[in-house]
Amino acid sequence: MYKISMVSLGCPKNQVDAEMMLSSLKNGGYEIAAEEAEADAIIINTCGFIEDAKKEAIENILEAARYKKTGKCRALIVTGCLAERYRDDVTEEIPEVDVCVGIGSNGRICDIVKNAIEGKKQNCYGEKYELDLNADRILGGYPFSTYLKVADGCDNCCTYCAIPKIRGRMRSRRIEDCVAEAKILAERGVKELIVVAQDTTAYGEDIYGKSMLPELLRELCKVEGLHWIRTLYTYPDRITDELLDTVASEEKIVKYFDIPIQHVNGEILKRMNRTGDYNTLSALIDKIRAKIPDVTIRTTLITGFPGETEEQFSELARFVKEKRFERLGCFTYSAEEGTVAAEFSDQIDEQTKVDRMENIMEQQLTVAAEKNEEKIGSVTEVLIEGWDDYIKCYFGRTPADAPDVDGKIFFMADRPLVLGDFVKVQINDCIDYDLLGELI
Repeated sequence: MYKISMVSLGCPKNQVDAEMMLSSLKNGGYEIAAEEAEADAIIINTCGFIEDAKKEAIENILEAARYKKTGKCRALIVTGCLAERYRDDVTEEIPEVDVCVGIGSNGRICDIVKNAIEGKKQNCYGEKYELDLNADRILGGYPFSTYLKVADGCDNCCTYCAIPKIRGRMRSRRIEDCVAEAKILAERGVKELIVVAQDTTAYGEDIYGKSMLPELLRELCKVEGLHWIRTLYTYPDRITDELLDTVASEEKIVKYFDIPIQHVNGEILKRMNRTGDYNTLSALIDKIRAKIPDVTIRTTLITGFPGETEEQFSELARFVKEKRFERLGCFTYSAEEGTVAAEFSDQIDEQTKVDRMENIMEQQLTVAAEKNEEKIGSVTEVLIEGWDDYIKCYFGRTPADAPDVDGKIFFMADRPLVLGDFVKVQINDCIDYDLLGELI
């Protein structure tokens, strides 16, 4: 029996793809190896979205290649977005890679791995639409919290983004298929379900003729065993009153909105092939907070987009200061080959991009600390994620914290607790983005 090891990089949507491939491999008779040194084949499931992600992917590929000399590894296979985006260039530029697999061929991973181990090494690129969105998964990470990918691809075609070229047009899953998977996940012990797509608010437009995210969320709330339902990647121009009312009224849905606005200057947004401006985005944020007073809003921003002037950046900084987002991430613009924006003549120098990003994040750190201080003395529900042996306390997340991108709460307890349970914790202090407390 061949042993397979996999490293998955990038976003939650890519993680779901990796979990589907692992399930296929296990069902195909392969053993999943915990350590790369034990594996006959190593798969690196890559991200290829921006330059930093590509560098991380290459580093992991080269790290894994060592086991072809020091371990049992007979085949190094690259899958995911980097493989789909650059195809044969991967094996030509990185000779340590034996086989490159496009996303449309994920369903053939068993045969591809077997052939690669036995010396039949051939790159494989199926059509993007052949990626199975309903396959079974072996969950990675915590067994009580996972992602539900409801669509793949994207039709938005933002000028800075390579995802439509990598993943193709948006393909939604049917509501009944999403709900069926949610039931299976709940039966396996999942208590927090995180709904994701490239643009989650566009879910269903391709097969139902309109966004069906509110309807999907209402159906997911009926699934027994789920305690928290969280949605990521909701685009501002598709956040409707129906969606707001659904989030406000459904008890299982955490009051959390992840809205990647990217910028607020109307001209910059237009060049990004996005809609809105300072006033429309401000009105949206105000509307959300009016309808859901205890909401947590997270956003992501880009600094240094081609042509961004000091005045336009100042407008963005002023918006951040005014709206005081509970959660915020800021990234420097990455000129990706094959995208429209990469061909713009008015590119911004790297240092200016970084300076502007750091300006925003310094501002946000102050806001986050102030908002956390306001929570001191209050009680919150917490999903227990683990035990910190160094500081001798449990840690977890509140409804206001998504995994990997937000903070955590560290808390003392006078009795043993079970990971994956929900408990009440009183907040006593905070450190930057994290909270400190004690079990009630």
